[in-house]
Amino acid sequence: MPNVITDTSPIQYLYQIAQLDLLPMLYGQVRMPQAVADELMQGYVQGISLPNLDSLSWIRLCAVLSSSLIPNIKNLGVGEREALSLAMTIPDSLVTLDDALARSYAQQLNIPITGTLGVLLKGKQAGYVDTIAPLLNELDALNFRLSPATRAAVLRLTNEYPR
Repeated sequence: MPNVITDTSPIQYLYQIAQLDLLPMLYGQVRMPQAVADELMQGYVQGISLPNLDSLSWIRLCAVLSSSLIPNIKNLGVGEREALSLAMTIPDSLVTLDDALARSYAQQLNIPITGTLGVLLKGKQAGYVDTIAPLLNELDALNFRLSPATRAAVLRLTNEYPR
């Protein structure tokens, strides 16, 4: 099983659609850089619907040494930056990211990635999710960036695409 490292958005969106338990069911323990925990706490304090990290025993907070940080990249958030940096220091890592720039950078660094949709697909394959379509509708309502082509591809992969 890979060492799973998470960024902020998969935690946020999976929590908001009541699917956060997929992470420990699919991956066991999940590592979270301190910057991601800080981002989640800031959102929580602002009233955004986010989990209380103290209640998630499967989350392992990890400090990222400044010497291992990837360089500052314009438009790459500190959470993504720390998640990718942590992945560079932990062998056999899989990073959950939704941000397109962060995903592109991860691919350049040869870091395996998944995202909110990947977790949902894996949950469906494992039998933990019955249908994906209603969850995609919930993500749409939360302003999750999901192109019509990606929606169609996900529904095709789960055999839920309307014929």
